Amino acid sequence: MIARVLIVAGSDSGGGAGIQADIKTVTALGGYAMTAIAALTAQNTEGVAAIHDVPPDFVALQMRLALSDIGADAVKTGMLSTAAVVDTVATTLGTEAPGVSLVVDPVMMAKGGHSLLADAAVVAVRERLVPLARVVTPNAPEAEILAGIAVRSEADMIEAGSRILALGAAAVLVKGGHLDGAEIVDVLLERGRPPQSFRGARIDTRHTHGTGCTLASAIATGLAQGLDLPSAVGRARAYVREAIATAPGLGHGHGPLNHGHTVKSFAG
Repeated sequence: MIARVLIVAGSDSGGGAGIQADIKTVTALGGYAMTAIAALTAQNTEGVAAIHDVPPDFVALQMRLALSDIGADAVKTGMLSTAAVVDTVATTLGTEAPGVSLVVDPVMMAKGGHSLLADAAVVAVRERLVPLARVVTPNAPEAEILAGIAVRSEADMIEAGSRILALGAAAVLVKGGHLDGAEIVDVLLERGRPPQSFRGARIDTRHTHGTGCTLASAIATGLAQGLDLPSAVGRARAYVREAIATAPGLGHGHGPLNHGHTVKSFAG
């Protein structure tokens, strides 16, 4: 059976991030994508102009209908916007998808700097969603907020990841793309295992819109297909790297990736 991935996240009208990037990623990697849209954004590569939150009950209804009929092998959450939506998503996952691998991308800020998560929702993510996660995928600024410490180095990433594990997550992938240096380092921490670092040369480009959404959805697809977490992370990073390297060069700001590049080398 094809691997089924339910994505609960916001919509990006520019198509580079959010639900649009998630669907493209899951499809490119050989999975079947379902969605529960938690927020609508009016945006393009230059920034977010407006956000329209979806009522929590309607988010839950989308989730329940997908899960009760088609089912899911993994769930990925992205932009959830409000504390009420976060609470509703956590409750619905607990009742409708117990035991299903959950990838939590704690989306807090758009590439252009626009806030995508209310302050109260940050607390809800930390207290309600992180403890349910098979893996949480914060970038360095998000890890700082979740862990309560500055993240400026690989050692900081490990400490922040350890603190996020202490919140109840089974694993944390702290992403280092926001840190300085010609090499990008992502650090994976799993309970009972030593930290594992993934390294790669930085690609000098402005076309990086949606990298976090894409990586998290690629990891979720790998888990849905039965890959262990390090293998899912490794394949996801390879997919994202190629998507950046072959980006179509669209837009005047942070351009989208090439989600449709050849994936036969990575497909599970």
